[in-house]
Amino acid sequence: MSDVLPRPADTGGPAVERSGAVVAVLAFAGIVVSLMQTLVIPIVPELPKLLDAPASDTAWAVTATLLAAVVATPVVGRLGDMFGKRRMLLVSVVLLISGSVICALSDTLVPMIVGRAVQGLAAAVVPLGISIMRDELPAERLAGSTALMSASLGVGGALGLPTAALIADHFDWHVLFWASACLGVVALVLVSLFVPESAVRTGGRFDLVGGIGMAVGLISLLLAISKGADWGWTSGTTLGLFAVAVLVLVAWGFFELRTSEPLVDLRTTARRQVLVTNLASIAIGFSMFAMSLVLPQLLQLPTQTGFGLGKSLLTAGLVMAPSGLVMMVFAPVSAAVSRAKGPKVTLMIGALIVASGYGLNIVLMSEVWHLVLVSCVIGAGIGFTYGAMPALIMGAVDPSETAAANSLNTLMRSIGTSVASAIAGVILSQMTISLGGYALPSETGFKVVMSIGAGAALLAFVVASFIPRRRPVTAAASAPAATETSSVG
Repeated sequence: MSDVLPRPADTGGPAVERSGAVVAVLAFAGIVVSLMQTLVIPIVPELPKLLDAPASDTAWAVTATLLAAVVATPVVGRLGDMFGKRRMLLVSVVLLISGSVICALSDTLVPMIVGRAVQGLAAAVVPLGISIMRDELPAERLAGSTALMSASLGVGGALGLPTAALIADHFDWHVLFWASACLGVVALVLVSLFVPESAVRTGGRFDLVGGIGMAVGLISLLLAISKGADWGWTSGTTLGLFAVAVLVLVAWGFFELRTSEPLVDLRTTARRQVLVTNLASIAIGFSMFAMSLVLPQLLQLPTQTGFGLGKSLLTAGLVMAPSGLVMMVFAPVSAAVSRAKGPKVTLMIGALIVASGYGLNIVLMSEVWHLVLVSCVIGAGIGFTYGAMPALIMGAVDPSETAAANSLNTLMRSIGTSVASAIAGVILSQMTISLGGYALPSETGFKVVMSIGAGAALLAFVVASFIPRRRPVTAAASAPAATETSSVG
């Protein structure tokens, strides 16, 4: 049984200041962790030379982070519900620091991959932060704060690219990881000082078998998706991994339904509001990542292509950076719409904004300001959707299950981004033009990817329409757990 305490009332004065500090610290921690998404992008082309290894092997410096994050997010979320969300948040930040130091000290491939994998284990910081906010903040501050925390995923990714490019251009590449380690230390100190430990816990025994089964299934699935283009989609390795993923995840599902203390409560995730929100999250994750793949390439391709803008990586990062700021600005707007109309409406509005951004990109892609506008429009839509999803999840689960449920939702977005990367990679590798003896993605290929991104956002809109219409988020979030769970069909 969970020990559920009443939500603190907002009495003003010191209480307001404390809750403000909690929000600021958690959002900062989320941004620091999300920086890991773009940290190595500026040096990826140089990694074979820097690490004296083939490009096919150095690509694991990116893949290892993805795979570790996929496993860690639901597992750490469950551990947070069981043993304390702040405790697991601190553990996650320590892992981030440790991974950064390992990378900063490495000059060969193996320690780099190990360090990047350890960095990926910190990925649960954002869902843990959202769960802490639910436990600790006054009801009237919850919607805006969780929207800001959720948007930190996009903010860190958008701001990380120009920052990393600037560091890589002017300093030794190891400075990238020393800088991330220092930011991690700052986050660790701030969390230790300002974030309280929640008393809302489930207790119980950790589902080790479920954890192993989920890890094997998800790693097999995402490894096949992320490396399928390199290995060949019809190769024995790729098809074998897909087969392992299906068999293991099906067996894992049966096991989770029969164990008394499952890693993931599939009956809770099967509730209509949770299930449909997670399905919409996959589509949103797909749509969001399409922008990250298309815009930087358009900016950096040579002008001789007729559509490339011939800009540097730093310029591309600076063009993308405003989208992160727009996400942050629109987080409170998202919360206001959720309070007035409910988070379902907010999610649907956000999906339409994202789709319109891709529509703009199809007709506006010949000037730098065109791409700044497109990235800001899509960023605004993501700000809406990322603010709505945790509200929908928290409105449908017991407070003692919040971290695990939010972590699973984050995982769904990650699966969407991985699928987007694979599909876009196939399209851009097949639809090419020849320039100077090299095959480069064609303008038509980019427009196809943008059309698919718009379609994914519209799919999220349609899926979200099936979410049950509920009370505004503030009321729902502050209601007792029994009321929440009984009101969701």
